[in-house]
Order: sequence, then structure tokens, then C-alpha cells
Amino acid sequence: MRRLSAFNMVSVALGLAFLHLPIAILVIYSFNASRLVTVWGGWSMHWYAVLLEDQEMREAAIASVAIATISAAAATVLGTCAALALTRLGRFRGRMSFAAMIYAPLVMPEVITGLSLLLMFVAAGVDRGFVTVTAAHTTLTMCFVAVVVQSRLASFDRSLEEAAMDLGCPPARTFLTVTLPLIAPAVIAGFLLAVSLSLDDLVIASFTTGPGATTLPMRIYSQVRLGVKPEINAICTILVAVVAVAIFAAAFISRRAQAGEAAGLAGK
Repeated sequence: MRRLSAFNMVSVALGLAFLHLPIAILVIYSFNASRLVTVWGGWSMHWYAVLLEDQEMREAAIASVAIATISAAAATVLGTCAALALTRLGRFRGRMSFAAMIYAPLVMPEVITGLSLLLMFVAAGVDRGFVTVTAAHTTLTMCFVAVVVQSRLASFDRSLEEAAMDLGCPPARTFLTVTLPLIAPAVIAGFLLAVSLSLDDLVIASFTTGPGATTLPMRIYSQVRLGVKPEINAICTILVAVVAVAIFAAAFISRRAQAGEAAGLAGK
């Protein structure tokens, strides 16, 4: 087993500190009793209690959760269908264009995506609000779901489907009873990833939002521009915790599915 050198250990430590130290400081200061965010006044849960009394922040949190849930569900269905088309239909006409449109949000700056969606909604005469933000987040997260599910389908044993159809099972029932249960961990991981991306988004939501559709990141950003309040640290800590749980759950489900598949192959 190769041992880590001192240089490598220091490099890893500095890299982790650069990435996570600001978040750790934010979490610690969310329990600060002082009204000044830069002055430590002892441990306290006061600002979490104050946060619960902030009606605007509660409404923004409810809107974010609703948008994230609906958009993630839609993105999961559309992304799974896109992954099936890319892996099962072979080299059909227009496949390259279809794949490019699916993967475009992965590499395209969010400013460009948000502006494009804004121009589309304006040209279509659609009033911006809850529906447009949900549609925009579906567009953003669908490609991530497609990538996750496609990677699972690439290693899928199609002989199981063929065996089911040889026994008289129609294609739709084969998908529901054989394919979907086997790719369910990837689908769930894609859904959780889509939820976390939707909760984190600020740029695209800013372009496509309207009255009654202020998301939590937008509310936090608008308040930070006027000065950082102690309760901002508290809501950011809660948001970081929710997103972290979703990401770790998605990674755990994917890894467990891969371990189960490897054990199944070893058993054969």
C-alpha cells in the first residue's frame, strides 16, 4: 500500500480547508449569541428561534421546497426517458443533436441558460412565477438525472429483460417489473441530486421568477445585500445541512447499488 507523503497530506489538508473552512465558520457563527456577526458572544440557539418568526423567510423556504420537489420529480421522469432513449434506441437519426441538447446545461453557464429561458417565456407571453421557475429548474436538473440513470443503464444486464419478454411479459410490464426496480437506486439518486441543485440555484431562478415565487437563495441574497444579519447564518446552515443530506443520500444509494450489483456478478 502506497503511503502518503507529507507534501501530499499538507496539500490535501489545505485543499479541504480552502473548500470547507468558510462553511464551517458560517455554521459555528450561526450559534453565536452576539448581534454582531463578526464578534463571538457565546453559544446560543437564539437566531434559529428568530428565524422561525420571520414570515418572509418561511414563505421563501416553502416555495423553494415545493419548486424543488415538483421540478425534481419532473426532471426524474424526463431524464430517465432521455437516458432510455440514448441507451436503447441505438444510433437513430438526430441522436447527436438530442444528446447535445440533453447535456448542454451541464457545460453552459447558468447566466446563459437563465437568459435563454427568460427570452423564451417573454416571447411565449408566459407570466413569470412559480410555474416558470419550476420549468427552469426542471430544464437545469434533467440533464443530471439523465447522466446518472444512463450510467446505470450502460451496465444493465439486458438478458433479464429478454427472459421476461420470452416468458410473455409485454414491454411496458417488463420495464415496470424488471427494469425499473433494478435501476431504481440510480433514479432515486438522480431525484435527490435534482432536489439539491434546485434548492441551491440562484441565477436561473432570478431570471425566471415573478410575484409569489421568491426562492430561499433569492431571499438570502436580497437580505445580504443590505447587510449580513445573524439569522442569515442560521438559515444558511439549515440549507447546507439539507443539501448535504441529499447529496450524501444520493451517493450512498448509488454506491450501495453498485456494491449489490458487484456481489450479484461475483455470485454467478
